[in-house]
Amino acid sequence: MTNGRQEKAAVLVETLPYIKEFYGKRVVIKYGGSAMASDKLKEAIMKDIVLMKYVGMKPIVVHGGGPAVNRMLERVGIKSAFVNGLRVTDEQTMEIVQMVLAGSINKDIVTLLNSHGAKAVGLCGKDSGLLRVERQFVKVNDGSGSVDIDIGLVGQVREVDTEILDVLTDNGFIPVIAPIGTGPGGRSYNVNADYAASAIAGAVKADKLVLLTDVEGIMDSRGGEEKLVSSVNRQEAARLMEEGVITGGMIPKVQCCLEALEKGVGRIHIINGTVMHSLLLEIFTESGIGTMIENK
Repeated sequence: MTNGRQEKAAVLVETLPYIKEFYGKRVVIKYGGSAMASDKLKEAIMKDIVLMKYVGMKPIVVHGGGPAVNRMLERVGIKSAFVNGLRVTDEQTMEIVQMVLAGSINKDIVTLLNSHGAKAVGLCGKDSGLLRVERQFVKVNDGSGSVDIDIGLVGQVREVDTEILDVLTDNGFIPVIAPIGTGPGGRSYNVNADYAASAIAGAVKADKLVLLTDVEGIMDSRGGEEKLVSSVNRQEAARLMEEGVITGGMIPKVQCCLEALEKGVGRIHIINGTVMHSLLLEIFTESGIGTMIENK
């Protein structure tokens, strides 16, 4: 019994330097992917976020919800299509995206956080002009060269108005943001959650941006054995992309990270959101569990 108690005490002592370092700091958490698929994982992540709040951090949650959008589109007979990982979004699709993300998913997250003692407030990027966007075009190679493809109501963040986030975080609330932005003419635009989180983290000068993904982090398979890259700086991350070590869906995530670092974010963590209590393991332990990209 004594040994068990001592182990618990040792764990608490290990967290002390990190609690002191991040007290009062803003941390933007991008929540999505497989971490949303299991009720058990959802509970663990919500508890992690509430604990972060109670030890003095100021979490801001930006969430996705692609699988739920896919299911709803299928129910109403609309086919999902993607170009370079971005959803082709016409008017009908945009209605469903806004309904699912800013409606059911956003409110479910708020309810879970509040059930664990937090004061969470649901927003989307249209509230208080939080996310102002312009239409995003996708570059593809048509065989003769690179061309821009119009994929509809997909937005690229042009400006972040942080006033509502300042008011909420300074008064003890946890903002929970659905990535829907306001575009030209006041129209709703679908924004990739990684890009939205990156833009928000840069605008609020977050000390940390945490991307919950379905993989361990950046993996290096050179030498025939796949190894986790636990820590890199901006220059090293850019070099790994140039050398083809970072490939596939990890490329846009790392590009988001580099943009956020350029805007003043201190550190970025890419972690596997399917690991129980992954947020606490990455932020409050010396070794961490994912990849940290530092602004140096």
